[in-house]
Amino acid sequence: MTSSHALISNLTKDWIEIMERWQLHLFWIPPAIITFATLIVNPALLMCIFMSPALRRETRYLLVANTLIADILFLFSKLVTMIGNTVRAEIPWFVCQLFTALSVTTSSCTVITVTLMVIDTFTAVRWPLQYHNLVSPARTSGILGVVWLMCTIYPVTLMMMAMKDEIPNNKVALCLTLLSFGFFKAKNMRGIEMYFFVSAVIFTFLICYCYIRLYMVTRTQGIWNRRFSRARVTVLIHGVLLLLYFVPGLVFASEIHIFKEKNISQELVWISTVNANVFMMLPRAFTPWLYGLRYREISENLALLRHRRRESTVS
Repeated sequence: MTSSHALISNLTKDWIEIMERWQLHLFWIPPAIITFATLIVNPALLMCIFMSPALRRETRYLLVANTLIADILFLFSKLVTMIGNTVRAEIPWFVCQLFTALSVTTSSCTVITVTLMVIDTFTAVRWPLQYHNLVSPARTSGILGVVWLMCTIYPVTLMMMAMKDEIPNNKVALCLTLLSFGFFKAKNMRGIEMYFFVSAVIFTFLICYCYIRLYMVTRTQGIWNRRFSRARVTVLIHGVLLLLYFVPGLVFASEIHIFKEKNISQELVWISTVNANVFMMLPRAFTPWLYGLRYREISENLALLRHRRRESTVS
């Protein structure tokens, strides 16, 4: 237990020294702004979806709502850990592991949900007459429940394994996801790298297959001949957001691979800081605008809610 506590302390100490030397804490400013803005917009969009019976019956809106919920939870954990790291608060190791598990769970859930959006679009284009029978709201809700369960099992299992060897009262001066997984790697939990590698391969294959099939089906319908057609823009938005969500995961997997227990390089700290505070925040900043406000039904419901609130304020 003592050696584990010393390992955690040494890792955080080296990381803090490199961050202070290069003033990398300035990278926390953009995610703080994005987090506060998104935590205002996303709940409003969720209200529009769940308060409308018509939108709740649409599979695409359920998938959008699930993405927004996962992003809210991710940003919440990011905000709490960022505040703690900024003020150098001594965070209990168990709490840090809890936020790490939450971050990994929500990130994985978001990538899978956006992938399901591509599959949903492909199903609607490929089998338009059978679409509503194949993808019902009840079936979609069940699939999303399974997705959350799958995304939760591995991070929570890792957290419980780590807690067996640690003193519950241990505290760390810096709570970062990479440091947590680096500690797991140092403890010879070799399944971590395999988990991220297999996940990356599966998602890459599934995304590429769906996009190739979607392009082959839509090409015969003339969608790609019209530059600004709604269907074409939808497919392109799916592609852009999938790239923005998926690439940071690949970068994070490479960070774990090059992580060294006894020698944290400044290159690794730079890569991790930029990835966590820039690349991972970009899709969360764009999703409410590209998905939520782009849909006419959500925009109309949002305008209606604003109008009702204004009327109630005046009265």
